[in-house]
Amino acid sequence: MLNTVLSKKNTVRHLVGIKTLQRHDLDHLISLAHDAYQGKLLNTLTGKIIASCFFEASTRTRLSFEAAIHRLGADVIGFVDAHNTSFGKKGESFSDTIQMLNGYADAIVMRHFDAGSAELAASISTIPIVNAGDGANEHPSQTLLDLFTIKQKFGEIDGIKIAMIGDLRYGRTVHSLSYALMNYKGITIYYVSPQSLQIPHEITQKLQEKNVRFHCVDELEEVIAHVDVLYMTRLQKERFSENEMHEMGYTLTANMLKEQAHDDLIVMHPLPRVQEICNSVDATKYAWYFQQAKNGVFMRQAILYQLF
Repeated sequence: MLNTVLSKKNTVRHLVGIKTLQRHDLDHLISLAHDAYQGKLLNTLTGKIIASCFFEASTRTRLSFEAAIHRLGADVIGFVDAHNTSFGKKGESFSDTIQMLNGYADAIVMRHFDAGSAELAASISTIPIVNAGDGANEHPSQTLLDLFTIKQKFGEIDGIKIAMIGDLRYGRTVHSLSYALMNYKGITIYYVSPQSLQIPHEITQKLQEKNVRFHCVDELEEVIAHVDVLYMTRLQKERFSENEMHEMGYTLTANMLKEQAHDDLIVMHPLPRVQEICNSVDATKYAWYFQQAKNGVFMRQAILYQLF
């Protein structure tokens, strides 16, 4: 299963992106996350050392990966601020940094601000690389925990109707989730965004090739009554070019849900939120974003366990 779940180079396995994973791979990792949820993966990686290397800021992804590492019984080393490393202060190359880490750890969990950095690291590394987000490109572990959350709520992913709302142009979470959902049957996706921040053409083109139903709309109120999942996202201002300015104006409130949502709808968000979800939603039955964040520990246990 390892050879098919995670990409392979010279017998070293990596999780670089979601596009190489197939339906059975996704389902297997979801099953492993359920095992982690039940406590079945505790202390299964005793003696391993995992490098947690975040060249870009993170709260949930970094902390949930490190919590997963500890629950698996492994040890963690690494850094949370690349500016205070030889890479940031002394001009060490990215390639040299990765090769250096190969001498200290058994795997590397890495977030980097450049798209394609995880693939580059995997081409260099002799130990597994896990992509914890590479620029505006992909965020595979977030997508896997999103799928686990949807399965946890609905019992299946096939047939789900989901709206992805916000910055779809630069939001790597919605890019990876879109690719993953192409593996399931009867999916309908609503992309809710201003035209300037709509989902990239290469993704909609792939959806068409896979015969996945999708709709691009610009009003949040148009979709609430029609979906099972509202997947809210924030403006990715850190990805904008120097002269780039965008506005979204989407704020989900408890009243909007009360008036339009069906009983089983859930609201998800990769977090952090800014103004996309009013605090009034937190106390409703629809709020699943904190459970979603908690599920990150279980899925990241599953990913690391599968690597070894």
